[in-house]
Amino acid sequence: MRKGRNSGKKLKATRIVKHTLEIIHLLTDRNPLQVVVEAVIKSGPREDSTRVGSAGVVRRQGVDVSPFRRVNQALYLIATGAREASFRNVKTIAECLADELINASKGSSNSYAIKKKDEIEPYTTLQDVPRTEQQLPLPRVGMMVSKSG
Repeated sequence: MRKGRNSGKKLKATRIVKHTLEIIHLLTDRNPLQVVVEAVIKSGPREDSTRVGSAGVVRRQGVDVSPFRRVNQALYLIATGAREASFRNVKTIAECLADELINASKGSSNSYAIKKKDEIEPYTTLQDVPRTEQQLPLPRVGMMVSKSG
Protein backbone atom coordinates (compact mmCIF):
# COMPACT_ATOMS: atom_id res chain seq x y z
CA MET A 1 0.00 0.00 0.00
CA ARG A 2 1.25 3.43 -0.91
CA LYS A 3 0.62 6.95 0.27
CA GLY A 4 -0.88 9.94 -1.49
CA ARG A 5 -2.43 9.57 -4.91
CA ASN A 6 -1.65 5.85 -4.99
CA SER A 7 -3.73 4.95 -1.94
CA GLY A 8 -7.07 3.14 -2.14
CA LYS A 9 -6.29 1.02 -5.19
CA LYS A 10 -6.39 -2.46 -3.71
CA LEU A 11 -8.48 -3.96 -6.54
CA LYS A 12 -6.10 -2.53 -9.12
CA ALA A 13 -3.09 -3.97 -7.25
CA THR A 14 -4.80 -7.37 -6.99
CA ARG A 15 -5.53 -7.40 -10.72
CA ILE A 16 -1.91 -6.46 -11.54
CA VAL A 17 -0.55 -9.30 -9.37
CA LYS A 18 -2.99 -11.79 -10.95
CA HIS A 19 -1.93 -10.81 -14.48
CA THR A 20 1.73 -10.92 -13.41
CA LEU A 21 1.41 -14.49 -12.13
CA GLU A 22 -0.30 -15.55 -15.38
CA ILE A 23 2.48 -13.96 -17.46
CA ILE A 24 5.17 -15.66 -15.36
CA HIS A 25 3.47 -19.04 -15.87
CA LEU A 26 3.27 -18.50 -19.64
CA LEU A 27 6.90 -17.36 -19.97
CA THR A 28 8.60 -19.87 -17.68
CA ASP A 29 6.23 -22.89 -17.49
CA ARG A 30 6.99 -22.97 -13.75
CA ASN A 31 4.93 -22.38 -10.66
CA PRO A 32 4.70 -18.56 -10.47
CA LEU A 33 4.71 -18.52 -6.67
CA GLN A 34 8.01 -20.40 -6.68
CA VAL A 35 9.43 -17.74 -9.01
CA VAL A 36 8.22 -15.01 -6.63
CA VAL A 37 9.77 -16.76 -3.61
CA GLU A 38 13.12 -17.20 -5.40
CA ALA A 39 13.07 -13.55 -6.48
CA VAL A 40 12.49 -12.36 -2.91
CA ILE A 41 15.23 -14.64 -1.58
CA LYS A 42 17.81 -13.53 -4.14
CA SER A 43 17.06 -9.80 -4.14
CA GLY A 44 17.15 -9.19 -0.38
CA PRO A 45 20.47 -7.78 0.83
CA ARG A 46 22.22 -9.89 3.48
CA GLU A 47 24.33 -7.04 4.84
CA ASP A 48 23.85 -3.31 5.17
CA SER A 49 25.88 -0.45 6.56
CA THR A 50 25.08 1.90 9.40
CA ARG A 51 26.59 5.18 10.51
CA VAL A 52 28.74 4.98 13.61
CA GLY A 53 30.25 7.94 15.38
CA SER A 54 29.43 11.26 16.92
CA ALA A 55 30.56 14.88 16.85
CA GLY A 56 30.89 15.04 13.09
CA VAL A 57 33.21 12.06 12.73
CA VAL A 58 31.09 9.45 11.00
CA ARG A 59 32.19 6.15 9.52
CA ARG A 60 30.13 3.35 8.04
CA GLN A 61 30.13 -0.08 9.63
CA GLY A 62 28.75 -3.30 8.16
CA VAL A 63 25.81 -4.91 9.96
CA ASP A 64 23.69 -7.99 9.31
CA VAL A 65 20.11 -7.51 8.14
CA SER A 66 17.25 -9.18 10.01
CA PRO A 67 15.16 -11.65 7.98
CA PHE A 68 12.03 -9.48 8.25
CA ARG A 69 13.81 -6.38 6.95
CA ARG A 70 15.46 -8.44 4.22
CA VAL A 71 12.06 -9.58 2.90
CA ASN A 72 10.59 -6.08 3.18
CA GLN A 73 13.53 -4.51 1.37
CA ALA A 74 13.41 -7.16 -1.37
CA LEU A 75 9.70 -6.50 -1.98
CA TYR A 76 10.34 -2.76 -2.03
CA LEU A 77 13.19 -3.07 -4.54
CA ILE A 78 11.18 -5.38 -6.83
CA ALA A 79 8.14 -3.07 -6.77
CA THR A 80 10.28 0.02 -7.37
CA GLY A 81 12.04 -1.62 -10.30
CA ALA A 82 8.76 -2.62 -11.94
CA ARG A 83 7.28 0.82 -11.34
CA GLU A 84 10.26 2.63 -12.88
CA ALA A 85 10.37 0.23 -15.84
CA SER A 86 6.70 0.80 -16.69
CA PHE A 87 6.85 4.59 -16.39
CA ARG A 88 6.58 6.23 -19.85
CA ASN A 89 6.65 2.81 -21.48
CA VAL A 90 4.28 0.84 -23.69
CA LYS A 91 4.55 -2.24 -21.47
CA THR A 92 2.00 -2.59 -18.71
CA ILE A 93 2.93 -2.67 -15.04
CA ALA A 94 2.03 -6.39 -14.94
CA GLU A 95 4.47 -7.17 -17.77
CA CYS A 96 7.23 -5.13 -16.15
CA LEU A 97 6.62 -6.77 -12.76
CA ALA A 98 6.75 -10.22 -14.39
CA ASP A 99 10.05 -9.36 -16.09
CA GLU A 100 11.47 -8.02 -12.83
CA LEU A 101 10.46 -11.14 -10.89
CA ILE A 102 11.80 -13.53 -13.54
CA ASN A 103 15.13 -11.68 -13.78
CA ALA A 104 15.44 -11.46 -9.99
CA SER A 105 14.71 -15.18 -9.56
CA LYS A 106 17.50 -15.96 -12.04
CA GLY A 107 19.86 -13.56 -10.27
CA SER A 108 20.27 -11.60 -13.51
CA SER A 109 21.81 -8.15 -13.40
CA ASN A 110 18.99 -6.92 -15.66
CA SER A 111 16.86 -6.82 -12.53
CA TYR A 112 16.66 -3.49 -10.70
CA ALA A 113 16.47 -5.27 -7.34
CA ILE A 114 19.63 -7.32 -7.97
CA LYS A 115 21.53 -4.22 -9.11
CA LYS A 116 20.52 -2.29 -6.00
CA LYS A 117 21.37 -5.24 -3.75
CA ASP A 118 24.84 -5.40 -5.33
CA GLU A 119 25.18 -1.65 -4.73
CA ILE A 120 24.27 -1.96 -1.05
CA GLU A 121 26.40 -4.97 -0.11
CA PRO A 122 29.93 -3.81 -1.17
CA TYR A 123 29.79 -0.86 1.24
CA THR A 124 29.69 -3.27 4.14
CA THR A 125 32.71 -5.29 3.05
CA LEU A 126 34.92 -2.23 2.54
CA GLN A 127 35.01 -1.59 6.28
CA ASP A 128 35.89 -5.20 7.10
CA VAL A 129 38.91 -5.47 4.77
CA PRO A 130 42.16 -5.61 6.76
CA ARG A 131 44.71 -2.92 6.09
CA THR A 132 47.57 -3.73 3.79
CA GLU A 133 51.17 -3.63 4.90
CA GLN A 134 51.77 -0.29 3.17
CA GLN A 135 49.13 1.39 5.32
CA LEU A 136 50.47 0.07 8.61
CA PRO A 137 53.32 1.99 10.23
CA LEU A 138 56.61 0.17 9.89
CA PRO A 139 58.18 -1.03 13.13
CA ARG A 140 61.44 0.60 14.09
CA VAL A 141 64.11 -2.01 13.69
CA GLY A 142 67.76 -1.69 14.67
CA MET A 143 67.44 1.19 17.07
CA MET A 144 70.50 1.40 19.21
CA VAL A 145 69.89 1.65 22.90
CA SER A 146 72.76 3.38 24.54
CA LYS A 147 73.58 2.54 28.09
CA SER A 148 75.10 5.28 30.03
CA GLY A 149 76.93 4.17 33.03
